[in-house]
Amino acid sequence: MTAAAAKNVILIDGSYLEGGGQILRNATALSCLLSQPIRVNNIRAGRSTPGLRPQHLSGIELVRDLCGGRLEGGKVSSTEIFFTPGEIQGGNFLADTHTAGSICLLMQVSIPCLLFSPGPAQLTLKGGTNAEFAPQIDYTTMVFGPIAERMGVKYTCDIKRRGYYPKGGGEVRITTSPVAMVSPIDLMDRGQVTKVTGRAWVAGSLPVKLAHLASKAATALIKREFPDVPVDIEAVQEPRHAAFGNGNGIVIMAETSTGCRLGGSALGKRGVQAEDVGREAAQMLVRNMQHGGCVDEYLQDQLILFMALAKGKSSVRSGPITLHTKTAIFIAETLTKAKFTVTPEAGTNIIECEGIGLENRHG
Repeated sequence: MTAAAAKNVILIDGSYLEGGGQILRNATALSCLLSQPIRVNNIRAGRSTPGLRPQHLSGIELVRDLCGGRLEGGKVSSTEIFFTPGEIQGGNFLADTHTAGSICLLMQVSIPCLLFSPGPAQLTLKGGTNAEFAPQIDYTTMVFGPIAERMGVKYTCDIKRRGYYPKGGGEVRITTSPVAMVSPIDLMDRGQVTKVTGRAWVAGSLPVKLAHLASKAATALIKREFPDVPVDIEAVQEPRHAAFGNGNGIVIMAETSTGCRLGGSALGKRGVQAEDVGREAAQMLVRNMQHGGCVDEYLQDQLILFMALAKGKSSVRSGPITLHTKTAIFIAETLTKAKFTVTPEAGTNIIECEGIGLENRHG
C-alpha cells in the first residue's frame, strides 16, 4: 500500500472485545459498501490459534471478489490485513471454505454488499450448513430472513446440500436483488407468543430416533415453562442425496402476535444424548422468550449493520446486550459514523440508531 493511500485508511483493532471473526466480517462488508479502505490488525489476538482461519479468509476473499477490491495479508494465520474496496458488481460468485466453515457466516458478510450492487447476483457458497459457533442455516431461513425482509433485505436461499463437521461439503445458492436503500425497523412490541415450531434432524447413517428424542425433550421443556403455547417440532431424516456426512441437531422458533421471531438451536456432539441436545435448544429459546425482548441473542447483533445503513431511526427491544452486539456497534460507529444508544428499560434494553441512509448509487 502506498503512503498516500495509507493516509485514508481506517485502522481497526481486531482484538476488540470478543476479538473474533465478526470484526472482520462487519468491517470488510462496510469497507466495501462505503468505499473506505481499512487495515485490521491484532486479528484474533487472544485466541489459541491467532490470525485468520480458512473461514475468515473465505469471507474476506468473497467480498474482495464482489467489488474487485485488493486484499493484502490474505492468508491463513495472518494477523493483519489491508483491504481496499472497488466497485460492487452483480453476477455469479463462488466461495468455498474447503472445511465445515459456516456458510451462514459467508452470507452475513456478502449479502449486505450485494444489496447495493447494480443488478441481481447469485452466490454459490460451500462449507458447513449446520456448524458450531455460527447460526444454523435453518435459523437463518426461519428467523433472520423474515425479519431482515422487513428492512427491505431481499434474497432467496436454496439449500442444495447440507454439510456438517468435520468435512463440510454443504452447498447453498443465494440469489440477491438490489435495493435503493435499507428501511429502518421498529421491533419494540413483543406481543404474545402464539406458537413454537421447529425441526429436529438427523443426516447420514444416524437413526431418525435421535431426532424424535430431541424433539420430545425440547417440547416437554417448553410446555413446562409455557403450558398454553402450542408446540410443533417435526423430526426429520435428511435425504441421503441432500446431505454430506453424519449430523444431528435441532432448530426451534417462537412466533409472536406482532411478528417477532425468537430462536433456539443446538447441534449433536459425540457422547451427548439426543435428549440433552433438545433440552439445550429449548433452554436457549425459553431464555429468550422470558426476557421480554423482540429479538433473541443471535438476531440482536445481526441487525446492527443494517440499522446503521438504513434511512431513518431503528428501534429494537432486546434482552441482555451481548459482546457480539457491542462489537458490531463499535465497528458500525467507527466506519459509518452512525450513532447507537442502548437504554435499559424494564428488564430489557432498547437499541436505537439513526441510520446514515446509504443509497444505491447504481439507481
